[in-house]
Amino acid sequence: MDAFDYVIVGGGTAGCVLAHRLSADPSARVLVLEAGPPDRYPWIHVPIGYGKTMFHPVLNWGFHTEPEPAMDGRRIYWPRGRCLGGSSSINGLIYVRGQPEDYDGWAAAGNRGWGWRDVLPYFVRSEGNSRGASAVHGADGPLKCSDIPQRHELMEAIIAAAGELGVPRNDDFNGGVQEGVGYYQLFTHRGLRCSTAVGYLRPARGRANLRVETGAHATRVLFDGRRATGVEYRQGGTTRRVGARGEVILAAGALQSPQLLQLSGVGPPAVLARFGIPVVHALPGVGENLQDHLQLRLLFRCTRPITTNDDLRSWRRSLKIGLQWLLARSGPLAIGINQGGLFTRVLPESATPDVQFHFATLSADLAGAKPHPFPGFTFSVCQLRPSSRGTVRVKSPDPLAAPAMQPNYLSTDLDRRCAVAAVRYARRLAGAAAMRPYVAEELRPGPQAHDDEALLAFCRAYGATIFHPSGTCRMGGDALAVVDDRLRVRGIAGLRVVDCSIMPTLVSGNTNAPVVMIAEKASDLIREDARAG
Repeated sequence: MDAFDYVIVGGGTAGCVLAHRLSADPSARVLVLEAGPPDRYPWIHVPIGYGKTMFHPVLNWGFHTEPEPAMDGRRIYWPRGRCLGGSSSINGLIYVRGQPEDYDGWAAAGNRGWGWRDVLPYFVRSEGNSRGASAVHGADGPLKCSDIPQRHELMEAIIAAAGELGVPRNDDFNGGVQEGVGYYQLFTHRGLRCSTAVGYLRPARGRANLRVETGAHATRVLFDGRRATGVEYRQGGTTRRVGARGEVILAAGALQSPQLLQLSGVGPPAVLARFGIPVVHALPGVGENLQDHLQLRLLFRCTRPITTNDDLRSWRRSLKIGLQWLLARSGPLAIGINQGGLFTRVLPESATPDVQFHFATLSADLAGAKPHPFPGFTFSVCQLRPSSRGTVRVKSPDPLAAPAMQPNYLSTDLDRRCAVAAVRYARRLAGAAAMRPYVAEELRPGPQAHDDEALLAFCRAYGATIFHPSGTCRMGGDALAVVDDRLRVRGIAGLRVVDCSIMPTLVSGNTNAPVVMIAEKASDLIREDARAG
């Protein structure tokens, strides 16, 4: 059996970062196991192309939740990246770190070294910002991010409307103060997506000590007593094993890292017993604490043919934007769908922004679906810090079967109140003077939905994920924590988890940049522990 110093399970957002940083030591042999294929599909690299990967049968795991009790019993579609770069190869490209208070809350809960001042250097180290270096931004990091160069008439109207509601313009949601409205920065570079496969893995692929295996689906972690010694995986119909002299590092994401732990005998004994999985180590918190941002999409018909819908339904305009991208790497194809955002408070008890908007100059029945055949735009709003908690659990001993995902959206009074308040705020924004010339009609929820009961019914009927499941291998020191503050699985030697599953609480915003930060910090922790012996 071949052996490596580090075996990284998952070549996604975190796995690519770890591969780059750990293989920088030429004495360390590093293996990455990625279940999906390489990131060669052209639409991965065109920023607007995530509409082509949202339902892709190979590049997307295409998960569905279990029926959701508070969401009309619906099974909600959960796309997750299945290729090198993982979800960073198919996501909406938006660069948001979250609020400093998120990380200070992690530290206050007993996770040493995870306060805002501790993690900021890792955000800066990762970042290659087109704006250049500053006290809070990096210019030379692997993960490139840039401004949206064009100003859109509709987005400018939204910014003006928010000003009428007292929300200030904010040109940097990552500059220390998140509250405000403005254009997002995107993980793009010269008109192309910058995934972690592009920014981190590609420059490291030539290293002799780094091996990347695609089409390699990890099926279980191997143990000698309570020490992880390797990984079993399937590739091309063959079951293979590889040894880990140093560590096995799970970077498979908030759904599959806990699933793999449970399949390997690490998790809640009652869950494992149900499927005849021998218990290696009883760890009841594995798969608990699932959190996600619930997306509520308000759809509007626009009075003017200025939207991306109009660009895509006219062959002349489609040709124009295609040429813009091919010749100058500019225009709508270089931007993506969501151009701007807004962070504000809709509940009186919130001390910091409690909702986030994504503004799209496009409308469709579902995120990533075919745009409507008329001018349209979308106000998507989500609660930043939901109090609902769910689970991820194996529902079969077959490692190739999807786990059971139960987010329990809208299961608390706080989340229901915030959802209704968020929809009401979105309507106020659409009704502001600056927006009136652009709103022909509200398509969804529609004018018939007036009272709180009707608005909550809309949330239950149409709410969906905004693709941020987190928290299922929670970091902490209590009995339900899965990893310690160095991301080591509690009670097991030689095994860590490094992805968004370790978040004790969901960050206030998009999760791509925070996961990169987690992996950057983890790479330092891993090397420190290796030196300490």
